[in-house]
Amino acid sequence: MRTVEVIRTIAAVREWHRAAGDVGLVPTMGALHGGHRGLAERAAREGTAIASIFVNPTQFGPNEDYRTYPRAESADLELLAAAGCAAVFVPTVEEMYPPGDDTRVVPGDVASRLEGAARPGHFAGVCTVVAKLFGIVRPARAYFSHKDFQQLRVIQTMVRDLAMGIRVVPFEIVREPDGLARSSRNAYLTPDERRRAVALSRGLFAARDEWARGTRDAARLRATVRVVASDAGTPEYVSVADPVTLREIDGHAERAVVSLACRVGRARLIDNVLLGMSLEELARL
Repeated sequence: MRTVEVIRTIAAVREWHRAAGDVGLVPTMGALHGGHRGLAERAAREGTAIASIFVNPTQFGPNEDYRTYPRAESADLELLAAAGCAAVFVPTVEEMYPPGDDTRVVPGDVASRLEGAARPGHFAGVCTVVAKLFGIVRPARAYFSHKDFQQLRVIQTMVRDLAMGIRVVPFEIVREPDGLARSSRNAYLTPDERRRAVALSRGLFAARDEWARGTRDAARLRATVRVVASDAGTPEYVSVADPVTLREIDGHAERAVVSLACRVGRARLIDNVLLGMSLEELARL
């Protein structure tokens, strides 16, 4: 069985980096699944892969699930070793946010809507911890699933605006056989909630099918998603937005990211489909 080097301090990561060569980073919060494995495998194919496991407190709101977020370090390390990671950075909160830590990275307009509106302060926490990881690991590439589409765009924009010189690599959404997007928070679902949750991806796929038949009206696409996804619950939002700016589209859409958020039991789930734009085009932004 493959082994992976477990690193728990910033100083040790920097020492590791000296001999690592061309490094690709897979940032995670742990409780890993097949989607994370796909990210790590791609990173390992393209260079020396390092993942991070850190449940970042600054991206959780006061009434969110930071304390109860799934944690499974031993299983995570096994998955990352099998995926070909050379090392995993597993810091403590004190290592990442030592006493006196007071600097935050505040993103711009692309973070202001959708998840940014639903979870105030969330993306400042995301940008801060990712910027710290980039500074610690100094990767040439960083890998992110487009399941968290807005997060991907926020990080791409941060890297561009702060001239970080890192290539952000978008990765396809990994789904269960019935279509549900894989997520660490799926562990919260009861069997009945799990059966209902698949309506979220069905709603998005219905919009994708309409797009394939020629529908370009944003309002019609939103309505289709809402009708089908309502079997899972009432979505917090259904969005048909421009994939670059994430501004809502009125009327005709030439390209779109159709996304939603919905609470199913204890789990708050998000998902999306990208229409009229490829991951390769997205990677070039």
